[in-house]
Amino acid sequence: QVQLVQSGGGLVQAGGSLRLSCAASGRTFSTRAMGWFRQAPGKEREFLAAIAWSAGTTYYADFVKGRFTISRDIGKNTVYLQMNSLKPEDTAVYYCAFKYNSGPPMEANGYNYWGQGTQVTVSS
Repeated sequence: QVQLVQSGGGLVQAGGSLRLSCAASGRTFSTRAMGWFRQAPGKEREFLAAIAWSAGTTYYADFVKGRFTISRDIGKNTVYLQMNSLKPEDTAVYYCAFKYNSGPPMEANGYNYWGQGTQVTVSS
């Protein structure tokens, strides 16, 4: 089992920044990748970014490139999402996710564990 605990998020004005954190505990020795997704009301969960745990290779959705940055601290088993130039349309519940297996990191179905979600609200 793996437990994911998210922190960060909250209310920010448009153009502002936030950093999300997600700490993994439990059977983390087989981490293949971790990712971030979000879900806005009435919309499906969408991929934002992912990072291959060992190599550090990063993957981004086109609409966040240049604004969001994913990083990880292997020693702390923690993944981060730095979000800059936030827009009202970025308002959503943000989730981190953990996967053991290989496969495309942008597919939500490929992740084995999920964080509890954290609300990000961007005001105009």
